[in-house]
Amino acid sequence: MMKKKSIPASKPFLILFLCQIISALDVPLDSKLLEELSQPPTITHQSPKDYIVDPRENIVIQCEAKGKPPPSFSWTRNGTHFDIDKDAQVTMKPNSGTLVINIMNGGKAEAYEGVYQCTARNERGAAISNNIVIRPSRSPLWTKEKLEPNQVREGDSLVLHCRPPVGLPPPIIFWMDNAFQRLPQSERVSQGLNGDLYFSNVQPEDTREDYICYARFNHTQTIQQKQPISVKVFSMDSLNDTIAANLSDTDIYGAKPATERQPVLLTPTGSTSTKVELRGNVLLLECIAAGLPTPVIRWIKEGGELPANRTFFENFKKTLKIIDVSEADSGNYKCIARNTLGSVHHVISVTVKAAPYWITAPRNLVLSPGEDGTLICRANGNPKPSISWLANGVPIAIAPEDPSRKVDGDTIIFSHVQERSSAVYQCNASNEYGYLLANAFVNVLAEPPRILTPANKLYQVIADSPALLDCAYFGSPKPEIEWFKGVKGSILRGNEYVFHDNGTLEIPVAQKDSTGTYTCVARNELGKIQNEVHLEIKDPTMIIKQPEYKVVQRYGQVSFECIIKHDSTLLPTVMWLKDNDELPDDERFLVGKDNLTIMNVTDKDDGTYTCIVNTTLDSVSASAVLTVVAAPPTPAIIYARPNPPFDLELTGQLERSIELSWIPGDENNSPITHFVIEYEDGLHEPGVWHYQTEVPGTQTTVQLKLSPYVNYSFRVIAVNKIGRSQPSEPSEQYLTKSASPDENPANVQGIGSEPDNLVITWESLKGFQSNGPGLQYKVSWRQKDVDDEWTSVIVANVSKYIVSGTPTFVPYEIKVQALNDLGYAPEPSEVIGHSGEDLPMVAPGNVQVHVINSTLAKVHWDPVPLKSVRGHLQGYKVYYWKVQSLSRRSRRHVEKKILTFRGNKTFGMLPGLEPYSSYKLNVRVVNGKGEGPASPDKVFKTPEGVPSSPSYLKITNPTLDSLTLEWGSPTHPNGVLTSYILKFQPINNTHELGPLVEIRIPANESSLILKNLNYSTRYKFYFNAQTSVGSGSQITEEAVTIMDEAGILRPAVGAGKGYSEILFATSPVMHTVRPTFYKVQPLYPRIRNVTTAAAETYANISWEYEGPDHANFYVEYGVAGSKEDWKKEIVNGSRSFFVLKGLTPGTAYKVRVGAEGLSGFRSSEDVFETGPAMASRQVDIATQGWFIGLMCAVALLILILLIVCFIRRNKGGKYPVKEKEDAHADPEIQPMKEDDGTFGEYSDAEDHKPLKKGSRTPSDRTVKKEDSDDSLVDYGEGVNGQFNEDGSFIGQYSGKKEKEPAEGNESSEAPSPVNAMNSFV
Repeated sequence: MMKKKSIPASKPFLILFLCQIISALDVPLDSKLLEELSQPPTITHQSPKDYIVDPRENIVIQCEAKGKPPPSFSWTRNGTHFDIDKDAQVTMKPNSGTLVINIMNGGKAEAYEGVYQCTARNERGAAISNNIVIRPSRSPLWTKEKLEPNQVREGDSLVLHCRPPVGLPPPIIFWMDNAFQRLPQSERVSQGLNGDLYFSNVQPEDTREDYICYARFNHTQTIQQKQPISVKVFSMDSLNDTIAANLSDTDIYGAKPATERQPVLLTPTGSTSTKVELRGNVLLLECIAAGLPTPVIRWIKEGGELPANRTFFENFKKTLKIIDVSEADSGNYKCIARNTLGSVHHVISVTVKAAPYWITAPRNLVLSPGEDGTLICRANGNPKPSISWLANGVPIAIAPEDPSRKVDGDTIIFSHVQERSSAVYQCNASNEYGYLLANAFVNVLAEPPRILTPANKLYQVIADSPALLDCAYFGSPKPEIEWFKGVKGSILRGNEYVFHDNGTLEIPVAQKDSTGTYTCVARNELGKIQNEVHLEIKDPTMIIKQPEYKVVQRYGQVSFECIIKHDSTLLPTVMWLKDNDELPDDERFLVGKDNLTIMNVTDKDDGTYTCIVNTTLDSVSASAVLTVVAAPPTPAIIYARPNPPFDLELTGQLERSIELSWIPGDENNSPITHFVIEYEDGLHEPGVWHYQTEVPGTQTTVQLKLSPYVNYSFRVIAVNKIGRSQPSEPSEQYLTKSASPDENPANVQGIGSEPDNLVITWESLKGFQSNGPGLQYKVSWRQKDVDDEWTSVIVANVSKYIVSGTPTFVPYEIKVQALNDLGYAPEPSEVIGHSGEDLPMVAPGNVQVHVINSTLAKVHWDPVPLKSVRGHLQGYKVYYWKVQSLSRRSRRHVEKKILTFRGNKTFGMLPGLEPYSSYKLNVRVVNGKGEGPASPDKVFKTPEGVPSSPSYLKITNPTLDSLTLEWGSPTHPNGVLTSYILKFQPINNTHELGPLVEIRIPANESSLILKNLNYSTRYKFYFNAQTSVGSGSQITEEAVTIMDEAGILRPAVGAGKGYSEILFATSPVMHTVRPTFYKVQPLYPRIRNVTTAAAETYANISWEYEGPDHANFYVEYGVAGSKEDWKKEIVNGSRSFFVLKGLTPGTAYKVRVGAEGLSGFRSSEDVFETGPAMASRQVDIATQGWFIGLMCAVALLILILLIVCFIRRNKGGKYPVKEKEDAHADPEIQPMKEDDGTFGEYSDAEDHKPLKKGSRTPSDRTVKKEDSDDSLVDYGEGVNGQFNEDGSFIGQYSGKKEKEPAEGNESSEAPSPVNAMNSFV
């Protein structure tokens, strides 16, 4: 057997194996295909191998599988068949193999412990699940134990044992106190992997009575608590005190206070230990040491390094954690505990074993009858696992024999399979640490080809990009794929195409001529199928004007351009970015159609701006840098446009390209951003320069593409941020060779101008597009959908050709091809045109009208057959007109209206009809030539509607208690009038409306006299007409009854005219019908014409009363605009006046009058205002003659004093007032005496007596100015004539023209003697 296993390494078997893999079929993941194909079962979902369940909940053992036909399910328990029908607690989900064991209704989870396995079976095989071990979780209580208090000496080590109960799965351990707070851990105190709490050395603060170990069982969501453990730490000081009572001083002080100790390992014990871990698991190694000072732990691997990126240290480096371990992690790991007194170490020998793991798991195999294949199952482990095979869940040794099958160790070889060879095979790889089980089916199918790509799928690709046309397929045997272009095209071959194994056709560089229909054909021995897809080539999106580098001053404005060119059938979107991020949310950034403008630029706007253009097929972008600079210094650098380039040179001349180089001119302090290259065609357009291309400002050479038959000259323009330079001198000329045209005319159309012709037009090629002399066009046409040959004619360089003698409006296929003396352009594409149109022959039939309401109708018609339209159907026109009004029976001039309905519409709405009228209509079809014949006229009538407003309303002949109303009938009655409705109500002086009265008037009346109205009262009238449908719009007027009969004026009140017109006997509106009289019920009782006469504190209220005698009145009043309740005063007797007293002067009041016993009967409100408070009478002395004379005397006296002052100063003397001003000794200098109110006297030069104290002037040297005071400013003296504190004129001797500002607490205004005088008058 060992020699046989070496066979796969031989060359013949390798070749056979490769052939078998190639011949196997791949089934595409197409849902529709998978539903149709027969398929053995496949396990899709199952419970884990080790399944721990909650004993309080139902047990759900999952087993889901798919297959065609759908599989059936069965179970084994502990290796024997599990009959779920015999156990009432067990059910299987419909269309599933999942078991539900009902524990919540009386079942016990322990009764269902065991090993379960699911089998999914259909006619093509059986798949099995893993062995699922069911175990209920357990969370047992802590074993009761008597815990003795731990009494420890300070500095000693201590271990508090947890010893949690054994649960399933094992619990999570943590230590807390009575307050459910986690105990703090450190390098000195930490929890071990076994849950014990280790103290490297104890300290006095470790003393406590509530060290509690908790075990959390996650599966059952329960927590178990151990009894609290007490720890008491005795410090060395307390021990010394105890010893001192029993020993001598020599003995006491000879003992050490605290014993420092070398490290000792608390766990693990001894110097060595071993550890076995499985591959892929997490390796945890632990070392906890005792000692004082607290030891520090370090880890090393003997003979190697700790694995990088997988090594972690936990629990203050006491735990070494290595994740995802492998066999290479085996070895000796040493932990070293060290403090200042020494060290200790421990070596842990780690061996990494491995449960089986896949190297090559078996994969499903889909084969055709007669094909070969293999199933390979390769696994590894430590120790190496054994491989065993099963067929449909049965060991292969006892499974039914299959002549096409041969087992060779970890491989099954299939040769010349047949449909009966379909089965599910299981590979089991196992060792002492576990097992792997994999299902893989062999499905033998005989299926004709199927193409899964949707028919007529459209692919759109940008020109010069790869095009991938899909042809997803399936068949058994595997079909062969061929591609064709066009309906009758030849098979595609050659280097320009790439054919992928999955059927996809790749065109590496798609061009415009790649557009068209492509056919994919799949065939095998069972059949053939084909599918068409369509390819469209789109022009690439280009940014023809890119944003340019900008330098802008702070607070200036800058704009970036982004002008694009794109395929007309693609919709582009333009987006701007700043520094590869969205633009700031700032209104200064304005995004236009093809630009970005930044207003009021700041320093933060500095950066790179990118314009991104996206379509559904491609995306392009261009960027530019914005530099924000400060304002230029003085003197500013002069920026200018660059000087033109020079020394242009042409090199590398080829038929379709040439190299141009140049030397740049001076930049003039602004860097050149780019160069623009232009060309002149001296052969076709001499003197006209065209844009060729542009290059960055750092480039001085460019490779230019050329067209044939062009006499080129080139020039270069430099551009900087200031502008464009002058063009350079032209280069030497270069004439390219002639060639056949590269392109055909664009915008080819075929439109007939007459019923019997076809006018073919196109856009002629420009001169340089001709590529050579003798440009002509080959015009070809043939009638579409008719098996006819092309008719062609070659015409000169024109843009139109007329084909005569064509049938009316027939589609034609048209193409126009360019040619010159050297040959033809590529084959042109075809367009569809039509010969000329003629007028339609047939009118629409079956015209029906449905009247919806009085102004709207709906018209229907049958469409005209397209052959009878004889042209492009534009739509239908409905002609309709009013014949007569049914209410007046009078005909008038017929005005036809036309409504056009576009397209092949067969109905339409006719709005704006007049009610109660007779109409006619007809319908005509319209094509590009014109209208067809009209359908027979259809008559329809509209029902009644509401009338329009009366044509006029006039109110005449006002008297004390009556008004005459005259009106005209509605201009549009819209039916038969049934009556008129008149409503009116009085209006008081505050424009409040009174009660509304309504009168119905027969339709044959045209005037009305209203009686019993109130005199001198304004009324508002509302008037409208009615038909049986309802009331029409109303007209309103206002009129006033007169106050007395003397000198009656008869106002003609019209809309908006008030009383500006007077109606005389010669009124143009004459009424021969006697007017109707209507007696209006009196509006008694009422109170009106409330008037007020207000003084300061009282007001006289009077009113007029109409109504029953012996009424008792009352007056209510309140402050206007206030929300307070009204105050009420009772009026004695039946007087019509009352005096309100105790009012506040200068206050607005509201008032109203009411009558006792008449609920809600009050007058309208009136508002009045009391007069202002009258000031006590004072004499304005400023206008008295004696006062004016006194002021003149004072002014003369002051002038004399000033003259004396200047004379004394010239003699060396001192003016007493000046001394006082300089000294500021007395802040209370007064212009008046306190006892008699006269002017204060000045002391002379000898005695310098101070003025009296106790002045009425405030201490801040100001005099309060009353409202009635005058000042000299009012009399024309101005600010320069003010009095100083001593009564002198400041402006007379200070020489100052402006008032000095006030300082400190002094007033900025000098006290006036006029004010002082007024206070004593």
